[in-house]
Amino acid sequence: MAKIVIDPVTRIEGHLRLEVKIDNNVVTDAWSAGTMFRGLEIILKGRDPREAWMYAQRICGVCTTVHAICSVRAVENALGIAIPENARLLRNIIEVTQFVHDHVIHFYHLHALDWVDVVSALSADTSKTSSLQTSISDWANNTPSYFQAVKAQLQAYVSSTQLGPFANGYWGHPAYQLSPEANLLLAAHYLEALNFQRDYVKIHTLMGGKTPHPQTYAVGGMAIPLDPTSSQSISPAKIAYMKTLAKKGVDFVNKVYLPDIKMLAKAYVGWMGVGGGTTNFLSFGDFPQDATNPLNLLLPRGVVSNRNLASPPTPVNQALIKEYVAHSWYNYTGGNNAALHPSQGQTTPAYTGPAAPFQNLDTNGKYSWLKSPRYNDQPMEVGPLARMLVAYAAGVPAVRQAINGFLTEMKQPASVLFSTLGRSAARAIETQFLAAQLSPWLDQLSARISGGDTVACNNAKWNPASWPANAVGWGSTEAPRGALGHWVSIVNGKIANYQCVVPTTWNGSPRDAKGQRGPFEMSVIGLKIADPTRPIEILRTIHSFDPCMACAVHVVDARNRPITVIANSIMRV
Repeated sequence: MAKIVIDPVTRIEGHLRLEVKIDNNVVTDAWSAGTMFRGLEIILKGRDPREAWMYAQRICGVCTTVHAICSVRAVENALGIAIPENARLLRNIIEVTQFVHDHVIHFYHLHALDWVDVVSALSADTSKTSSLQTSISDWANNTPSYFQAVKAQLQAYVSSTQLGPFANGYWGHPAYQLSPEANLLLAAHYLEALNFQRDYVKIHTLMGGKTPHPQTYAVGGMAIPLDPTSSQSISPAKIAYMKTLAKKGVDFVNKVYLPDIKMLAKAYVGWMGVGGGTTNFLSFGDFPQDATNPLNLLLPRGVVSNRNLASPPTPVNQALIKEYVAHSWYNYTGGNNAALHPSQGQTTPAYTGPAAPFQNLDTNGKYSWLKSPRYNDQPMEVGPLARMLVAYAAGVPAVRQAINGFLTEMKQPASVLFSTLGRSAARAIETQFLAAQLSPWLDQLSARISGGDTVACNNAKWNPASWPANAVGWGSTEAPRGALGHWVSIVNGKIANYQCVVPTTWNGSPRDAKGQRGPFEMSVIGLKIADPTRPIEILRTIHSFDPCMACAVHVVDARNRPITVIANSIMRV
């Protein structure tokens, strides 16, 4: 029995290591380990809760805005603060822009090269590539000369021996199944997506003041000026410009991203039956539709258990969330087999891992900096697939229509959603659904500003003297990667305790005190590995959760002797 160690699979929230046992080229067990401690929860203790969001958003360098909004919601919940309608729209607009931007980047720049053989694209017939593009959408960049130029650009990378983001790939791996023409098409869209994300992120920048770390959130609403006549404020004229960017986003998603996913799914249909992992899915829901009712959500809140899509999702009770540290590098005062609700959570580091890089983890003991969150004592997958499954089971019309249409086109049953490619398909379907919401929200905001409503923040409880001596609150949101929760305890105007449960903690968690594996660990069991020195099958499945890309792969045998070191081809852009 051999052992494959992938370390690090780089995370913005840390670094992910995956240890995998294989027997006769089939994965039989796995351990997911977060190998970097950051301690932002400790840093927040003693600080002003109104400033917590500025620190909390530094948890991630990509999906920063979701930590900001989750933090302000936690404090608003603790202090009983309602936000104005304009603030709801502003927050929704910033967040949906983040989602669309992040999902497109994930597929093309962080996941596509698990499926696309760039070197194979060099032998493509550009006329056939053009015909292939015509068969899947009417995207404008579609002529043999255009694809010839892309092909020449790829050839220049190869000839220079400086492949940049395409370096050190598993090119020629037997698991690649696309034709040279399909490889060229997706490589072209990889390059086009770079331009797309550069333009689309301008909406986020205009609304947030900067990117990636926005500056306009505030407890009570948004600290952003709304003025129908000022060029220095958010005005109908500036919103009109954002609408042009929103339209480009809809076009790219509808004519490039979603058709590419469908083409990929048809070519790799076998991957719609593997990599499923857990059977339980959690969504906190997001995008409030009414400032007076924060539970009226565009994406509903709920739990799908046992992959049951025939019944409505069960309501979320956040009191049922507990975290274990039995296999995590932390200690609980009540014993390490205990499970604590995040409001009572403890962040007490107790590292017992390897003293040097590449040494073995003690997978029978503590082996990760990630805790093990459980809902009702069960592992939960979170992310786009969970959100789409909950929305589907809840009967959201647009989501049901899109998913049913996808399954009909693929000629597959709903069971294929619980898979590696099911996650990628769900992400694309969600992107199409959310991209369509942006223009209506911009129109609503423009109309309110033009009508004279320029209030974006409720500062009625801004003075700490008006706060109770003790207050506890929680805030939730859906980050692009899944359910995100922040819990805050405020004593005499200062933060006494702060705990975050982030999406990758749910998905990448180690075993809990009962020995239950986390979703990453479950998802790779059963995968067939064609070449243990190039374990692209494992990377495909783990990357489908969007845990960021690996920058190196280390392979050892069962006696822990290094066999080879393989540099992965994909880096975060």
